[in-house]
Amino acid sequence: MFDKAISAGGVAVITGGASGVGFAAAQDLARRGLSILLADVSTDALEQAASSLSAQGAQVQTSQTDVRDADAVGELAEMARAMGPTAVLMNNAGISRPTSSWDNAQNWRDLIEVNLFGVLNGVQAFVPGMIYAGRPAVVINTGSKQGITTPPGNPGYNVSKAGVKVMTEMLAHELRAAESPISAHLFVPGFTYTGMISSFIPEKPASAWTSEQTISHLFERVSAGDFYVLCPDNDVTPEIDQRRVSWSAQDIVENRPALSRWHPDYAERFNAFQKSGS
Repeated sequence: MFDKAISAGGVAVITGGASGVGFAAAQDLARRGLSILLADVSTDALEQAASSLSAQGAQVQTSQTDVRDADAVGELAEMARAMGPTAVLMNNAGISRPTSSWDNAQNWRDLIEVNLFGVLNGVQAFVPGMIYAGRPAVVINTGSKQGITTPPGNPGYNVSKAGVKVMTEMLAHELRAAESPISAHLFVPGFTYTGMISSFIPEKPASAWTSEQTISHLFERVSAGDFYVLCPDNDVTPEIDQRRVSWSAQDIVENRPALSRWHPDYAERFNAFQKSGS
């Protein structure tokens, strides 16, 4: 559906679009001929992003939007409709905050409001109109590997991104059942060197991909029809990702302890599994 949506033309709406992978997506989609509507909470970042895109010849508008606010996202949808039909909706805005299972309650709420409800607000504000338009289009929701294999360290973030995974799966199913010309995709970046990371790691680590590499991989796989787009990086190959996801799923099937990949009693077994590839 991606290629049909690009060919039909229209608007690409990207939340969290003023920097990182969101801005890289905007650059790529502008080169493909789409008009761009960038939403972000930072007006300064939006101005810089719009200036850069305009210098490249892109048709771009911006909106300071807090995706936690359903009314604000509804206004963003109205702004997009005034520009033209939405061809690509990329619900990409997200935050990270430290959490533990029994502490940091406000951080939990912030994570779920932005990372999960921000995506839901985007879907509910835009998708009904996209269905009514009856044109080819795609919805791309940004998840995380932490929402799939749920590693220890930040349960609030993991829960928010696990919610995005399930929501996007349900969306894809419902769009398919409705025989809509719209496809949904779960975007799962690998280790990507973004502005947020550069604030505490001044130079790009050798293991990281650039935002441009990650977006190039995303659109290649979405063009091929993939729903799950787990992006590799310079350390983690698709094969490694597949083994880690498979092991996590088998925790349920084999009734192993929760997160057995990080359980000391299973360390040798997991390492052997990862090396064997089976």
